[in-house]
Amino acid sequence: MPRRLGNARILMYSHDTFGLGHLRRCRTIAHSLVEDYRGLNVLIISGATIAGAFDYRARVDFVKIPSVIKLRNGEYTSMDQHIDLHETMKMRQSIIRHTAETFEPDIFIIDKEPLGLRSEVEDTLAYLKTRGTTLVLGLRDVMDAPHLLEAEWKRNDVLRKIGNLYDDVWVYGPPDFYDPLTGIDIPHSVRSKMNFVGFLQRKASLEPSTSQAGREDYLLVTTGGGGDGADLVRDVIAAYEADPTLTHKAVIVLGPYMSGEQRLRFKEACEGNPLLEIIEFDNRMEDRIAGAKAVIAMGGYNTYCEILSFDKPALIVPRTQPREEQLIRATRASELGLVSMVSGEESVDPVKFAAAIKDLLQRDPPSVSAPGMHMEGLPNISRIVADWFKRKGSYHLSLAQG
Repeated sequence: MPRRLGNARILMYSHDTFGLGHLRRCRTIAHSLVEDYRGLNVLIISGATIAGAFDYRARVDFVKIPSVIKLRNGEYTSMDQHIDLHETMKMRQSIIRHTAETFEPDIFIIDKEPLGLRSEVEDTLAYLKTRGTTLVLGLRDVMDAPHLLEAEWKRNDVLRKIGNLYDDVWVYGPPDFYDPLTGIDIPHSVRSKMNFVGFLQRKASLEPSTSQAGREDYLLVTTGGGGDGADLVRDVIAAYEADPTLTHKAVIVLGPYMSGEQRLRFKEACEGNPLLEIIEFDNRMEDRIAGAKAVIAMGGYNTYCEILSFDKPALIVPRTQPREEQLIRATRASELGLVSMVSGEESVDPVKFAAAIKDLLQRDPPSVSAPGMHMEGLPNISRIVADWFKRKGSYHLSLAQG
């Protein structure tokens, strides 16, 4: 039974410059919290161009800030090419600050970027700290290669500022999987605040019915946001063309950020092949993965959580630019027996990649190949939030009726 937190407010920040991972993670946490606590309201600040394409539960809403995209070389540019990047950043910073002042959150949760994109949230964090808002930094299980992350954070004195500004640092993974700050000299002011809450479990929107018994007969290929997924899609199509014994149907989800030229090329390549179905975008990827026999993916955080949540055999082909996050995660998951992995250099060989896909279809699910990997992130976050509100004493926590 859900409990009630009357008029409590949580603000979340998702900078969203490359893909959909940050927004989808924030949305998952927000939906879980409002499901657990009636009367709680969550507002997500997002830079995702398609933030409005997702559905949101009652008492969860979003504020859209002007979009900035991250190029494959790591540089940023405004989505609207007629507006200077500097002007776009000024608008984003102003909207973030005004939203915080108006919404007056009890808790502010920042996803992944401690100071926001180009420090756009630092001013708002300092302001909310003076107002007594609980400030939380949420880090995914893997951030990047240690030497790259350390260099990036040193430029803006990030570790010292985390220690001074934040009350808590949540790591969205278990400590025995990976430490996102491994290999970096972390001061006690930061390390003491780190709380490994666990992976964030996902749910399908509907329970499979008896009429859907045959649904789990496709191989799902997902590229996440799709902005850097063309190589994976190309290699899957080539594998099917090279090996006539690969006869299992594949559903390929391109992602909303794949270029129009690439979309057209892949659609034409799959025309007339009944084994390959192309879908441009699905705002309920949880349902797609829940209904699949197995998954081929690049291995971003959310896809990985869905693979574990729905216990699906998976073959990961990680990207290595502009970050090494996917490679590190896939390597660790492969070591633990949770997934299979091939490199991008290996997947370009269509015969070898076809063999890996056929092996995947015979692979045991994670619950068999590596039992004991629990999905405890959402209930742990719910408990932490309830404890904070109890300590504040300004909100009455009670069971909600009806």
